[in-house]
Amino acid sequence: MILVYAESNNKKFKKSSYEAISYGKKLSELINSDFTVITIGKNLDHSILKEYGANDIVHIPIDPKDNYDDEFYSNIISDYFNKKNFDIIIVSNTNHGKSITPSISLTTNCSLITNVVELPSSIEPFIIKKKVFSNKAYANYEISNKKKIISISPNSFGIKEIKSNSNTEFKELSPDIDYTSKLNSISINKNSDKISLPEADLVVSAGRGLKGPENWKMIEELSQVLGAATACSKPVSDIGWRPHSEHVGQTGISINPELYIAIGISGAIQHLAGVSSSKNIVVINTDKDAPFFKAADYGIVGDAFDVIPKLISEIKKFKSDN
Repeated sequence: MILVYAESNNKKFKKSSYEAISYGKKLSELINSDFTVITIGKNLDHSILKEYGANDIVHIPIDPKDNYDDEFYSNIISDYFNKKNFDIIIVSNTNHGKSITPSISLTTNCSLITNVVELPSSIEPFIIKKKVFSNKAYANYEISNKKKIISISPNSFGIKEIKSNSNTEFKELSPDIDYTSKLNSISINKNSDKISLPEADLVVSAGRGLKGPENWKMIEELSQVLGAATACSKPVSDIGWRPHSEHVGQTGISINPELYIAIGISGAIQHLAGVSSSKNIVVINTDKDAPFFKAADYGIVGDAFDVIPKLISEIKKFKSDN
């Protein structure tokens, strides 16, 4: 049997959770197994989960505001997995997923496979494809353990709308664990007005080629007209032009958007490691020999201060005409 953890934030399910459920539905059909979705939180709209094939939902009504301790979530999921004797857990490889899966692996005796990008190519033996070497390559792993945790790389499998034909079975349970948090949250600050980078389909990023933080207004305007998230290179966040929460790359946030626009970024190997999984990469740079052009699907050799205003104008014109 398969257990899918649907992650939520601010009383809403994350886009990556729909992808995990889509994956769970397809895997359940492939191996001819039932699958259950487990959710944790309060005031969540579970009806939307049915759109992706979930018809058996178990809900733990705990408000995440009361406890940000990931070990607490690990214990809840592990306890339910062990009691119901599941074989597979599916989660999204988000920051939260990366934090809870090692603990779940230990308490459930599951083999943990992270950064998975596809359904298994073989069931007997169980072989599955994942990203390796900082997302620069792929490897096929064979897992002999019957019990497994499959952690899916966001935006790799995609969201599949698979409406359930049967009535949704919904159960609300209280966690049957005795746990005292080892953490005490002093304060929590959220960027609630911004698009989450790991969840974003479109990302506009810039580097030192913008020459100063005062020039980021055009980057923010481009992001706004596209409905994209804003990001930056490591040097930009290090010198304080932009917050560290926007730093994408090997030592920052790894992203997998449909479109990544890199403006004034040379394309150091550490940066490429965190963004190379983007479906389409557009590079804008004055240096025609910038390494980033080798990884780009589309490139513009030009000055960002000339290109971006024109790009914004054309996008606005296109939107008004349509």
